[in-house]
Formats: sequence, C-alpha cells, structure tokens
Amino acid sequence: MAALCVLVRAVASVYPAYMRQGSPQHLGGAGKWNTEGVLLDESQAKGEIDLHSVFGNTRPVELEIGSGKGTFILERAASRPEVNLLGLEYAGAYCRYAADRVRRAGLVNVRLLIAEAGRFVTERLPDASLTAVHIYFPDPWPKRRHHRRRLIQRPFVRQLRRVLAPGGQLLIVTDHLGYFMHIRRVLDGAEGFARIVLPRMTDATGQIVGTNFERKYIAQGRAFYSIARLRYV
Repeated sequence: MAALCVLVRAVASVYPAYMRQGSPQHLGGAGKWNTEGVLLDESQAKGEIDLHSVFGNTRPVELEIGSGKGTFILERAASRPEVNLLGLEYAGAYCRYAADRVRRAGLVNVRLLIAEAGRFVTERLPDASLTAVHIYFPDPWPKRRHHRRRLIQRPFVRQLRRVLAPGGQLLIVTDHLGYFMHIRRVLDGAEGFARIVLPRMTDATGQIVGTNFERKYIAQGRAFYSIARLRYV
C-alpha cells in the first residue's frame, strides 16, 4: 500500500493538470463545515426541479458545472446579486467545503448540489430555464480510450441548448488544446448556437474567469483556450 501511495504521488507530480478528482482533506475542518441553506438535498429528489422554489424568487439562473472549491461561483454571485447561481460538483467533499464558504460569505443567491452533470442537466432541468452555463477547466481525459468520458459531447450539448433560454450563453475555458479542438468541433456542428466572444468573468488582473485551476495554471505558464456560444433559437 505504501508503494502504491508513492506511485500515485509520483504520477500526480508529473501530470498535475489531469489529477483533477479527489477530496479536499488537506483543507481540514470537514466536520465543521456548515452547509445549511446552501447545499441542496438531491438524494430524494426526482423529476423536474423547480428553480423558482429552490431560490425563492424568479431571478435569472446561471449554472456552473464543476464548482470545485467555489472560487468562481462566490465571486460571480457577489458581483451579480440580481442573478441566481446553481453550482454542480461531483466530489462531495469539495461541494460541502464550497457550500460552507458561500454560507460564511452571506451570499443568498447561490445553491450547490452534489450531482453528476450529465444526468442532472438531462433529467432535472426544465426547458429554457438558464441564462448561462459556465464550464471551466473540465477534466480533459487526454488518453484516446477515455475520450468517451469527456463531458462535452454532442448529446450533452443538445441538452445544454434545451435548458438555455434564447439569448443564453454557453461559456467554456480549458487549458488542454486537444480537448479544446474537440469542443470546437462539437459546437461547430451543433444547431441553434451563434459564436460570441467570451465575456470577461472577473476583475482580477491577468485572469479570465477566476477559478482555482486558472490561478494555478497561470503560475505554471499554461495557455488557455476559450469558446463561447449564444443560443439564438
């Protein structure tokens, strides 16, 4: 077991960009995280979700897929109080940590959910219910045999178009050129989308969207690739 742990750490040091799943145990305080009022209970929920009931108002809703530690969604929610933000994160520990951060920040326009994005978008979100979808630094699954696991695929993009309202934006940033090329091919072949320039998501100097991954990769000198689309029908 010790040898296996050493091997995992060695692989992570060589390929840091692709070791994106895990648990934030290094952050500490897991037992003290208070997620009340922020983290939604998906365990017993079925059918189409009522976003107006979730937030208690009829304001526009934006979705972030892969919220991680919550850095982007916190900044976005603080700068856009007139907008509701729903964040999806598959890693439960990260999602609970982010929910605690949101609660401590006193942000009332954020809800977080531990969920697999493909299934949630397909099965739970109503038609034309979102004004924006944010997908920043998704796992690129770089090996060819793993490409089928990539989030951005034609069926999923059709679902994103369905849940976006006309005029809604799909905003994606990645540090992986191969995945970017794949995403561009998929979106260029998707109906009902127009090309737009990715709007700046943060006021932080030198940053595009303001996520933990972006800050880490800036320090490493990585290049970023962005793509944005607007649903027009």
